[in-house]
Amino acid sequence: MKTHNKIIELLKTQGSLTAKTLASELSLTTMGIRQHMLALEESGEVTFKDEKALRGRPTRYWSLTEKTNSHFADRHDELTVQLIDSVIAVFGDDGLDKLISNREAVSMRTYRLALADKYGVEEKLVTLAKLRSDEGYMATVTKEEDVFWLLENHCPICAAATKCVNFCRSELHLFQSLLEDVALVTRTEHIVEGARRCAYKVMLI
Repeated sequence: MKTHNKIIELLKTQGSLTAKTLASELSLTTMGIRQHMLALEESGEVTFKDEKALRGRPTRYWSLTEKTNSHFADRHDELTVQLIDSVIAVFGDDGLDKLISNREAVSMRTYRLALADKYGVEEKLVTLAKLRSDEGYMATVTKEEDVFWLLENHCPICAAATKCVNFCRSELHLFQSLLEDVALVTRTEHIVEGARRCAYKVMLI
């Protein structure tokens, strides 16, 4: 993988980072990273924000622009929106709700089968994150004390979710149903509301 692509992937999964952090992650010199960042800035793929430091010069944090969305999986946004409009036109809002419910039911069956022999919240979440990553969501699992986080750094159905928020409600309900016996699931960050990622807080019951 080219260095530019590695930088973009790190910024996508970890959010804003300094050149020093990127250099450490990629085993490169800070000067080398800065050259890559300048090239990415010229191509319009990254931007930066200088934040005041306790001492000395401000610290520069780099982040991605919307232009980099083309690097990641999508579901043919324009066609998706057209299909949603067509479903509403032909079958009405009830027809769209039935479509979303059917999608949720299919996913539920697939996920339940994959989680059937997994024990404990962490094992279930790791398996779920793998399934979601295979679908293009770039999902990871982290833990902070007694709280788990399912983090999705990309939304391959963002156009559909933006057009119809019921897709997002369906996914939250899906996670809540899958883990209802062992944990409470809430969404604290939401891509369609402007967040960098979707974050699901998973608390043990």
